[in-house]
Amino acid sequence: MKYLGGCHCGEVRFEIEAPEALEVVSCNCSICNKTGFLHFILPLSRFKLLQGKQAITTYTFNTGVAKHTFCKHCGVKPFYTPRSNPDGIDINVRCLDNPPASLNITPFDGVHWEDNAAELAHLSDEAKS
Repeated sequence: MKYLGGCHCGEVRFEIEAPEALEVVSCNCSICNKTGFLHFILPLSRFKLLQGKQAITTYTFNTGVAKHTFCKHCGVKPFYTPRSNPDGIDINVRCLDNPPASLNITPFDGVHWEDNAAELAHLSDEAKS
């Protein structure tokens, strides 16, 4: 099914292809905890930026692998390139226009990211998702 989403001000808009029932991750790392990001990682091929490329700015820290993209007008981060899956995209489920029919939230210990990152590696694999 197709989901539409975007930032608060509407400058950034995207579309994803995903099941009606979503399996998402709630991470307790420093940035996710402070921003309230609710993760749905998927292959990049199932994501389409509809508008707002010029409104997106990027923040990186630590290893620089994760590309935390957010709207430079309203500050909302609707999606980003995650360190765990740099070949995929991570959507903030809270930025979807309409909530999924079913949402299963699994906690993820991002405080101890190095020990747990392998749990997420399969999520951007086209063949496994």
